[in-house]
Amino acid sequence: MNWKVRIKNPVFWVQILLGAFATALAYAGLTAADMTTWAGVWEIIRGTVSNPYCLFLIASNIWSALNDPTTSGLTDSDRAKTYEKPLEE
Repeated sequence: MNWKVRIKNPVFWVQILLGAFATALAYAGLTAADMTTWAGVWEIIRGTVSNPYCLFLIASNIWSALNDPTTSGLTDSDRAKTYEKPLEE
């Protein structure tokens, strides 16, 4: 996998972070509008980290962000492995 390019790609990080945060909010039965204080956000994060089911859902989100369904297994295509930066089409 071309980690150097993935780590530089902001879309990758947004996908990971939003997937994790949305999972935590959904499990708690909240929406982003319910998060009005930093203490509330940290409480959700603390509850999520201590919940094995939420961690499983977050791991599933990360798997989806890493997996390229056009290749076999958990890898990038030979072409993607040669990239120095995310491809701009």
